[in-house]
Amino acid sequence: MFSRMREDIKAVFERDPAARSTMEVLLCYPGLHAVWLQRVSHWFWKHHHFLMGRFVSHFARFLTGIEIHPGATIGRRVFIDHGMGVVIGETAEIGDDVTLYHGVTLGGVSLEKVKRHPTVEANVVIGSGAKVLGPFTVGKGSRIGSNSVVIKEVPANATVVGVPGRIVMTGDKPVEKADLEHGRMPDPEAKAIACLFDQIRDLEKKYADLARDHEALKQRLDA
Repeated sequence: MFSRMREDIKAVFERDPAARSTMEVLLCYPGLHAVWLQRVSHWFWKHHHFLMGRFVSHFARFLTGIEIHPGATIGRRVFIDHGMGVVIGETAEIGDDVTLYHGVTLGGVSLEKVKRHPTVEANVVIGSGAKVLGPFTVGKGSRIGSNSVVIKEVPANATVVGVPGRIVMTGDKPVEKADLEHGRMPDPEAKAIACLFDQIRDLEKKYADLARDHEALKQRLDA
């Protein structure tokens, strides 16, 4: 237990440059408190003490502003940065070394008592305000941009942005750790607009060439 707690504290220092001391992390990081309390509530849930599990979960939400159902499964070194407004549903599964920013929802789209929340594999980064809705898998090493709404499978090492979420980058190799910044996502709309401007400039150049040739031809005919 204590080794996992040390891992969690180390993960905070690795992923948040604002962390200055172990005592600060212990006392002032609600994402860390939420993960630790979820482990307690999950233990009660697995041992069929459902009311106690929900009570611990409710207390954690009151304390941290982060709501994690006691039935959710959370891996090692999961880091919830800031955390206010994060909601993680009952059948959600989160792998090791995942990073979630504030306002993230791992939600369900069914009222049936089945697997209805996403599975987030290892080393995924989900940006602030993103919504991942449904019983599908977000592959290892993927990145989901801020305020995206993801409603279908995400392959490993992909980057997803937009509403609804669109895959704008894929790769066979894992994303480098230095690139796991949710604020540095590709902008497909900006790329599309830039391409349109390039095409307009090409058309203008072709039009100018045709106009010049036409004028030269007209002068020769008049002569």
